[in-house]
Amino acid sequence: MPFFLMATCGKIIDLRNLLANRFPSTPPQAGTRLITGLSFLDQTIGGGLPKGAITELISPRRSAGSASLIHALLHAAQRGRYFLALIDGRDSFDPQLPGGNACLRHLLWVRCSKALDAIKAADLLLRDGNFPLVIVDLVLNPPPDLSEIPQTTWYRLQRLVERAPAACLVMTRQGMVSSAQLKIVLENSWTLETFEDESAISRLQIRVQRSQLHRQATQIGGAS
Repeated sequence: MPFFLMATCGKIIDLRNLLANRFPSTPPQAGTRLITGLSFLDQTIGGGLPKGAITELISPRRSAGSASLIHALLHAAQRGRYFLALIDGRDSFDPQLPGGNACLRHLLWVRCSKALDAIKAADLLLRDGNFPLVIVDLVLNPPPDLSEIPQTTWYRLQRLVERAPAACLVMTRQGMVSSAQLKIVLENSWTLETFEDESAISRLQIRVQRSQLHRQATQIGGAS
């Protein structure tokens, strides 16, 4: 079973001590990207999720496949032998995974009911630095809840992830992460039959909406 924590204003303060006791430090993968091993994702975004950066994944429909992608990334973490942190903004994650639940041992599941609690958890986890991949799932949080997040918050999280050997994936219903260096969109409208097909994840359609990564790499290369 996953290690999970209900994130409330009181309990979020104790998260760091719990992390130190439960999760050992994980050596980061070499390179500037976290290779997920999911070809439909890695090939689309240039080789993997960028480390030291926020990637925003926009899921405009409820049936676009964001939950299936979380499951696939969790299996990828098991294969890569690293821990994944899922900050569940609406306590909606289903731990009954296709293909078995052995990969749940690689998961820290932070269960939230409000977007602001999810942001507080992300702040602590990115400071902790033990997780190569931190996912913040805000897809099911209602717009009034999301509107309470100041835009300056995203820039603060970006500064934190720049110092950590981690990739940060923020999942939203509509684009809202102003500091995201990479924005991708799920372009799927799955039916119930699609979700029952275990091979459907390999056909997930992803489109790059915006990327600042190539321009930043060019600027760095030109300055060296």
